[in-house]
Amino acid sequence: MRDLPRFTAAAVQSAPVYLDPAATVDKAVTLIGEAAAHGARLIVFPEVFVPGYPYWNWTMNPVQGSPWFERLWHASIEVPGPYVDTLREAARQHAVTVVIGVNERVSHSLGVLYNTLLTLGPEGDLLGVHRKLVPTWAEKLTWTGGDGSSLQVHQTPVGPLGVLACGENTNTLARFSLLAQGELVHASAYIALPVAPDDYDMADAIAVRTAAHSFEGKVFSVVACSTISPEIVDTIAGDDQDARRMLARPRSALSGVFGPDGRPVTDPLIDDEGIVYADIDLNRCIQPKQMHDIVGHYNRFDVFRLHVDTTPRPPVTFVTDQHDAAVEGDAPSMEES
Repeated sequence: MRDLPRFTAAAVQSAPVYLDPAATVDKAVTLIGEAAAHGARLIVFPEVFVPGYPYWNWTMNPVQGSPWFERLWHASIEVPGPYVDTLREAARQHAVTVVIGVNERVSHSLGVLYNTLLTLGPEGDLLGVHRKLVPTWAEKLTWTGGDGSSLQVHQTPVGPLGVLACGENTNTLARFSLLAQGELVHASAYIALPVAPDDYDMADAIAVRTAAHSFEGKVFSVVACSTISPEIVDTIAGDDQDARRMLARPRSALSGVFGPDGRPVTDPLIDDEGIVYADIDLNRCIQPKQMHDIVGHYNRFDVFRLHVDTTPRPPVTFVTDQHDAAVEGDAPSMEES
């Protein structure tokens, strides 16, 4: 009889060393070591942990925020690159699978930054580079959207692993595309969002989204959210008392692990820094799938059909001969049902 993986997962709830990629990567390496020492084999970090989230998009107008975009560009990292190599070595040294969010800059444009999730394997390999498909609301002032080429489930020692960033976890089709590739472990990375509308509870919103995906897909979800440090408040708000009060709003972060029944495996962590540990047994996904398998018997593929285009979308394609032109015209796509 084939048993599915059993392991300990760690959801890291922490603040970056704001806009300092070197110090933040060092902090991540320390947290990887701490989680691994507690037996974790999967360690999930927050969205854009390296080197932080552009809160100025919410507290300033676009003209005021423009110099901050430049500052973030200088603090963003290349993928691959030396900071990624440091994180890969930490994963290899501790033999763990790591998911971590970064601000990624690219060589072809000074105006392009990506909200990127890296998936690192226990041998130090870079398994996945997922660029957030649609920046949410004010985030469009900072990030360019990714393409479908990174919407992949990776085979890892902890099971088939998929990742999405923050608001992507409200995108039903993106979530379904991962489930249809056999996802059993879902890593979702968030940022603390105290700048939301008054009637919006970020902690509740994270819990609802995470429970929904776990229950609908009969999977385990590991959700990691950043926190707001005094350093972030001082950097962004300065003497602006309204902004300081906004950034100090409670219930802006939640991290934890949810099971295939949609319930937390252990108590989530709200607002405070820390690491949530939980034991995961993927065999617990089997019996719930017998009841509701939305990528199998509990669907009507003669009625519903999802087409996912995984073609990479570079800004330019140079065609050098007729053979290349023919190949270009036959760009591959993935169809998920």
